[in-house]
Amino acid sequence: MAKGAKAKSKKGKIQRKPKKTSAKYKHYKVEGDKITRSKTCPKCGVPVFLAQHKDRLTCGKCGYTEFNSKK
Repeated sequence: MAKGAKAKSKKGKIQRKPKKTSAKYKHYKVEGDKITRSKTCPKCGVPVFLAQHKDRLTCGKCGYTEFNSKK
């Protein structure tokens, strides 16, 4: 194949992968008429969400971390 050429199927049409939905929709939940969002970073402000790990919440921008309490 030539450099930069896309793979073609038997009929000559270019096969394309379906687009994935954006990951930002994972941070919002719709419950009835209300929209709730996951926890945001107290240092960076509203537009930055905290990543959820199994034992902590972490900000990817500033490094802020909240550890989950053990029960």
